[in-house]
Amino acid sequence: MTPFRILPSSGLDAGVSFQRPRQTLPDRVTMGSPAIDIMTDLSRVTAETVSAYLSIDEAEQRMIASGIRMLFVTNQSNEVIGIVTANDLRGERIMRLVTDSHGTRKDLIVRDLMTPQHKLEVLEMSDLAASRVGDIVGTLKRMGRQHALVVDRDPLGKQTIRGVLSTTQIGRQLGEPVETIDLAESLFQLATAS
Repeated sequence: MTPFRILPSSGLDAGVSFQRPRQTLPDRVTMGSPAIDIMTDLSRVTAETVSAYLSIDEAEQRMIASGIRMLFVTNQSNEVIGIVTANDLRGERIMRLVTDSHGTRKDLIVRDLMTPQHKLEVLEMSDLAASRVGDIVGTLKRMGRQHALVVDRDPLGKQTIRGVLSTTQIGRQLGEPVETIDLAESLFQLATAS
């Protein structure tokens, strides 16, 4: 029988974090590049999530610490119930909510500003796999969104979120900003102007 050795152990240092999976996207793409080159692939990168009951200030701090502009809002079963973006956490909509509730910004929670699951439009992974960057840019402009979710389907047709598309990430890779008008914010501005 082969003898086994005992490995040395030590204590964990203070301030230690942990490894996170990383996806390496190409530094540069063109409008003709494969669309898969601009998608954050959640099979390679851990999704950042928050509770609907987290304060908006804490959600904003989590975005800053993670270097992202969108968080998945999940329930206790880890099901996606919505998303919240950096744009959701600032601007006129917050001021209106504070005024209407007679409270303060500190009183607002993610649930107050998130886009709920039933209002989210998604793209299919099978369509994305056969697309180019220019197709995605045009689609995001048509949707009036800065983010789009990409879903994959299991053999029974059940959706799972496979990836995220972000105009910020696409612009970084293209070397020029990708401008879209956030349709939800534009509709809100129209409604409050009346």
